[in-house]
Amino acid sequence: MFGVVGVADAANFVALGLHALQHRGQEAGGIVSHDPEAGFSQARRFGYVRDNFTSQKLMETLPGEIAIGHVRYSTAGSKGPTAIRDVQPFFGEFSMGGAAIAHNGNITNAVALRRELIERGSIFQSSSDSECIIHLMARSMGRQIPDRMEEALRKVEGAFSVVAMTRTKLIGCRDPLGVRPLVLGRIGDGWALSSETCALDIIGAEFEREIKPGEMVVITAKGVESHFPFRPAKPRFCIFEHVYFSRPDSILGGRSVYETREAIGRELAKESPVDADLVCPVPDSGTPAAIGYSLQSGIPYAMGIIRNQYMGRTFIEPTEQIRNMGVRLKLNVNRALIKGKRVILVDDSVVRGTTSRKIKEMILDAGAAEVHFRIASPPTAWPCFYGVDTPQREKLLAATMSEDEMRDHLQVDSLKFISLDGLYRAVGEAKGRDPNQPQYCDACFSGEYPVAPTDMLEAGFQMKTAAE
Repeated sequence: MFGVVGVADAANFVALGLHALQHRGQEAGGIVSHDPEAGFSQARRFGYVRDNFTSQKLMETLPGEIAIGHVRYSTAGSKGPTAIRDVQPFFGEFSMGGAAIAHNGNITNAVALRRELIERGSIFQSSSDSECIIHLMARSMGRQIPDRMEEALRKVEGAFSVVAMTRTKLIGCRDPLGVRPLVLGRIGDGWALSSETCALDIIGAEFEREIKPGEMVVITAKGVESHFPFRPAKPRFCIFEHVYFSRPDSILGGRSVYETREAIGRELAKESPVDADLVCPVPDSGTPAAIGYSLQSGIPYAMGIIRNQYMGRTFIEPTEQIRNMGVRLKLNVNRALIKGKRVILVDDSVVRGTTSRKIKEMILDAGAAEVHFRIASPPTAWPCFYGVDTPQREKLLAATMSEDEMRDHLQVDSLKFISLDGLYRAVGEAKGRDPNQPQYCDACFSGEYPVAPTDMLEAGFQMKTAAE
């Protein structure tokens, strides 16, 4: 999500910001702007930001000094093809004027809320959980739109970072646990809200601070007003943001994501050393951790796998034969380097294990003597209900297999994951994880969900038992 206020041609800044946040969602994007003469304008398109929001003709339809935008990565709603009506930001016309809202995260009681709203007469346009917020705002008796938004978000459970706008106000809000990121930046006399700091850099904005967990900011021409509408809670930021989701050139919680990932690699090398000739990343997400592993172990770092930079998600896969090439379209082995070598492959995670197997086969085909996997996160054994689209539990390799069984399944010489304590040390918690009050949300690794996933429990999801 990205929003700006107080700059001419705000939508152009939003398009640039969304381009820097493309890694957070590649299915579709949308921008809403407001101009006193033209009123609210909006554009939603499938595909990448660069393929849509670089057209001068399109951008001219989005005038004004205030705008917000969103790139879509579907975690709730229709699991089939995205419909254009599912693309955010969502817009609603209220008695006191229009408002648009963009949401990152996952509402864990969306099914229950939707059912209740429909029974009371709400008509939903999309299959997105985020649309509930607009309907809850419409039912609120608040006198101002920020009041209505506050009331709506108090009824929402789960993880949400929100960027919204009215005709004159830019609004940002994080859930009480602060699961998903949101930052504030300064651009000239205007302001920007962004999911990550790397998007502030692209427009030349100065990073001011993170929006605090449970904080709502309302930004107008007068400046930034802040308040805390929710009951205070101990923050539980998503630790997977540090491992994978955020861009390495962003700052999270005052820490460089790149340096954290390098520290993860160093921890891995301490916990799981192995004799080898080369440390190779699985690009691009494994690269900083592989550099850390190499520096700590003294084993040379090498680009044993080369990524094709032009492989987009729009590649046409017309035949079964080409579909089966899957991984080879994105990655190719540097044969001359690999042949006869004992190789440590560093990757960010193993989820289903299908990609890991194919990469291992490619490395062995190229003549590697040994293949050792080192994984920069603990085993992903539980699904995420807070905004990362992990599959059902039975499809997660670590949910049904031990580390040794996974090693045999992948048919590699060794397989080791960083420990949960090791990961916590790498993100700056010197004493590791506090089992009584974990400092981060790590439900995908531990099975300990900080917010009960109401809808999933209703659908029969089994939470972790004391024995596990």
